[in-house]
Amino acid sequence: MIDEEAADRLDGAPHPRERFQLIGHHKAEQTLLDAYRGGRMHHAWLIGGPEGIGKATLAYRFARFVLANPDPNRIQAATDLSVATDNPVAARIIAGAHPDLLALRRIAEAGKDKIPQDISVGAMRAIVRFFGSTAGEGGWRICLVDSADEMNRSSANALLKLLEEPPARSLFLIVSHMPGRLLPTIRSRCRSLTLQTLSEAQILEGLQSFETVKVPANEAAMIARHCEGSLRQALMLANGGQAEFADALDAALARLPETDPIMLHALGDKLARRDDALFELFVRSVNDHMHRRLVAEASLGARRLAPLSEVWEKVEGVSAQVKAFNLERKPFVFQVFGWLAEAGRRPT
Repeated sequence: MIDEEAADRLDGAPHPRERFQLIGHHKAEQTLLDAYRGGRMHHAWLIGGPEGIGKATLAYRFARFVLANPDPNRIQAATDLSVATDNPVAARIIAGAHPDLLALRRIAEAGKDKIPQDISVGAMRAIVRFFGSTAGEGGWRICLVDSADEMNRSSANALLKLLEEPPARSLFLIVSHMPGRLLPTIRSRCRSLTLQTLSEAQILEGLQSFETVKVPANEAAMIARHCEGSLRQALMLANGGQAEFADALDAALARLPETDPIMLHALGDKLARRDDALFELFVRSVNDHMHRRLVAEASLGARRLAPLSEVWEKVEGVSAQVKAFNLERKPFVFQVFGWLAEAGRRPT
């Protein structure tokens, strides 16, 4: 059993259940493998970390391995969680037809096209039905939640009840972008596995692994610098043509405290198109720039850092207003660079 196509699937990228290659996270993969073949298998794993780094890919990879190898004693020689692409279990998971895998996501209700904002308690009732029946292939029954951040209070409590009294040979793989915001009682009943962001080299490897995504080498390098270690963000940059904008923004930030009106006009013209993803990239890049400066100048004392901290607060507050009230975005570019330039020139 598996839910319909994910609402947030990206163009050119396979769904995590279709992806056999894991980029990075080899230590986490080894942790799962050691626990499974060593007979120390916890019934619930909370796989946390920033969005788009491969958490769901790892969860599906582990589910596929367990369902293909229900007897841990027979895979003692395994060195990773790989399963052959022509394995019947893998084929059933890709087709959404494996009876012992339940994937819970946000899905549209029957007769409706709109995807809800959260995983409802109605969707969670599917877990009760799922674990109320015997395993279709006589092995493990696996529930994969992607992501737990999208559960509302009712659905979170429904999941908690099952985690408190797990059925025999059940496995819960819970993906979360912000584990700290989940119910403490859910976290306490899971073994946590925290994944780190990917390196630039791993991002480049990931981009090259997608057959339908062709990114020139120079553009791929730009994307790897700006995607914050997220392969998902890298794909969004590649699909949206945002890498060139990010590079131009970096060049403008590097000139501070001097500013180039021509560069700022060019950046502002692009933001004026009301592209929310581009606006988020602008704000994120500016914040990253300020963070790097604050870290680099930490030894100079609070007086030197205060102006930049004030700019940080202004950027956060005004950017929220720009989005909330749909304000003009080009003036915001000049505002931000004016604040940054003034902070850079202010005497220590």
